[in-house]
Amino acid sequence: MTPLEYLSAHHDSILQELIEFVRIPSVSTDPKHRDDIARAAAWVSTHLRQAGPIAVRSLPTGGHPVVFGEWLGARDAPTLLVYGHYDVQPPDPLERWQSEPFEPEVREGRLYGRGVSDNKGPMLIPIKVAQAFFATGGALPLNVKFIFEGEEEIGSRNLEPVIAANVRLLRADCVLSADGAMWRSDEPSITVGSRGVCALEFSVRGASKNLHSGRYGGSVPNALHALAELIASLHSPDGRVAIDGFYADVVPLPEEERREIAALPFDEARFLAEVGTPAPVGERGYSTLERQWIRPTLEVNGMWGGYQGPGSQTVTPNEAHAKVSCRLVPDQHPDKIRALVVRHLETHVPAGVTLSIGAERHDALAYRIPADHPGLRTARQVLTEVYGKAPVSVRMGSTLPVSALFKRLLGIDTVFFSFSTADEDFHSPNEFFRVDRLHEGLEAWERFWESYR
Repeated sequence: MTPLEYLSAHHDSILQELIEFVRIPSVSTDPKHRDDIARAAAWVSTHLRQAGPIAVRSLPTGGHPVVFGEWLGARDAPTLLVYGHYDVQPPDPLERWQSEPFEPEVREGRLYGRGVSDNKGPMLIPIKVAQAFFATGGALPLNVKFIFEGEEEIGSRNLEPVIAANVRLLRADCVLSADGAMWRSDEPSITVGSRGVCALEFSVRGASKNLHSGRYGGSVPNALHALAELIASLHSPDGRVAIDGFYADVVPLPEEERREIAALPFDEARFLAEVGTPAPVGERGYSTLERQWIRPTLEVNGMWGGYQGPGSQTVTPNEAHAKVSCRLVPDQHPDKIRALVVRHLETHVPAGVTLSIGAERHDALAYRIPADHPGLRTARQVLTEVYGKAPVSVRMGSTLPVSALFKRLLGIDTVFFSFSTADEDFHSPNEFFRVDRLHEGLEAWERFWESYR
């Protein structure tokens, strides 16, 4: 039996293992799920050991553990560092789920559950591919190291010191990432770049307490009004970010690459229908794909304050809060952008309120893989074999913090090789993973390991 035949024969059992994995509510941002995070890490360690003679250990961090495994028995063969993450986003709002987020359910060829697409389904694939090689031939065709973290959804905040302290242990020729979804389910694609991120939270405060809106309204500052005014100052009417210096380090994309993006099979009307919005918005002079992939942005992720319960409570709120995030392009540095955003907020804070900036940080650099990278060539070849047509080159509007970390600390590039797709509602209610993508991913990873030299 070949590895591909083995994988085909075990499709159903692999799906059941994925269901078992998704049942673990490994929400990294919520302290009440700390035990669940530990349980998920133990699950990954156990399944790595069951896959074959892989040396598995836990690398402690200042937060959730990193699961590391390695098999180095392929003499004179290259070494891949396989990356994935076992932590997931919170499932809220729960009332919008059609089934329980941590009770996975198959419906019409889709497996629904929190974390099934981001990233438990894709990261299970390389574990099962390793098992297929060991079960059928007793060895892998190349050397493989595995690094699975539990903090990707909170910015991989403790991964950098782990990588820096284990440079020799993690040495490899290339990172093959199970994270970093494909563009569309009907179009094989290779992601060649991702945007960076810088996020922060801030608050405005006026009076010492909430006040009666009849007795005091119109004479004391309303923190929500002030916050709305401050938020509105962040963009100009043409859709550009209105922060001095925000675009200073942005290098325009060459016209040839803009033409390549314009030539992609993108149906804007279909896109708008899928996301449920009547019209696109954003920076003037750029297409929707360019706004998502190659231009920096600033988005308001949350605003709150005052009374939010049922009915009404007529108060003038004394404090209000907001979370914002910036997606960054190459040459923009998160520290510099954060400083520019803070300076803008400080100089535009309305009269009558004071501003405070949250201390927690969430940032990462943008990343782009060299066009001639051998892992990129192998991925193109494999996807052409699996899907019968060459993949298109796309970019990722979101952020995978580890790609820049691996490049800076280990000097190696990352090939994004995930088989989830961007429409699978990760980070949203009713997240799902297409069952056929699980099978396609198993085949593609097997072929990649056979072909990469």
